[in-house]
Amino acid sequence: MNNRRLLIVVPCYNEEAVLEETNRVLLDVCDDLAKKHALEAGILYVDDGSHDATWAMVKAFAATDARVHGTKLAHNRGHQQALWAGLERAAREADAAVSIDADLQDDPWAILQMAEAWTKGNDIVYGVRHERKTDTLFKRWTAQGFYKFLRALGGDVLYNHADFRLMSRRALEALMAFPERNLFLRGMVYSLGFPHTEVYYDRTARIAGESKYPLSRMLSFALDGITSFSVRPLRLIVYSGLLFILVSLCAIIYGLVSWSSGRAVPGWASIIVSLWFIGGFILLAIGIIGEYVGKIYSEVKRRPRYAVEEAI
Repeated sequence: MNNRRLLIVVPCYNEEAVLEETNRVLLDVCDDLAKKHALEAGILYVDDGSHDATWAMVKAFAATDARVHGTKLAHNRGHQQALWAGLERAAREADAAVSIDADLQDDPWAILQMAEAWTKGNDIVYGVRHERKTDTLFKRWTAQGFYKFLRALGGDVLYNHADFRLMSRRALEALMAFPERNLFLRGMVYSLGFPHTEVYYDRTARIAGESKYPLSRMLSFALDGITSFSVRPLRLIVYSGLLFILVSLCAIIYGLVSWSSGRAVPGWASIIVSLWFIGGFILLAIGIIGEYVGKIYSEVKRRPRYAVEEAI
């Protein structure tokens, strides 16, 4: 009977500074997976349109070790789309896939625990960050605040879980049935159900290079997550509108009482402040609605998620 096959999917964007060490560590993990769990393990790098030597390095790795595979996207499509491309290939070629970032801040040796949980019947094994000591205070505060905020808005996500997880082929095939182009995988995967468990690990410092998620990308990703898995912001607009109506009625009553008692109605300053406040809220409401409309626009076009330039 052939051993079951597991692919470690690694999205890459300009990762030449870390890739040599990443490949060495992940091949060691593959060795241990073969020894301890009798798994035929390999690595699948997905180059998300890098401008440096990332793809050349992947090809060199593949030329010296048959366990290394690669997919090069024709254009930079973003982390979630690159990860989807790797998982889609893994769904065809492997019995399970583990997704992990190339910087190895997520503990690659936790993959052994994930594989063990999979062999015990779990279709999905989530890597959950136990501590984030290496993150800056701002990064830690914003990341943890995002999970809490998303859950408060009705988003069903696992706290402190990013995109480090194992998925069986059954779970991968179920995920591939999702038609949307606006991807928020940590929410999509969690919505699948299936037997699952968690593996806890400590997040470490990046071994080299710079983070590919600056503040602007983090905010954009957070906005995608909120608008992809919750309509509660739209409901909050309705509730806020009702609140403003109530406040305006109170202001009208106050004005009438002041006029009937002979007192002057407050001057233009209060009116101007109210107009600016209400005007700002209206613009915010339009922006939130526009975000949802923009997602509808991108979905109905049904454009391909990515184009593959080369595969090895």
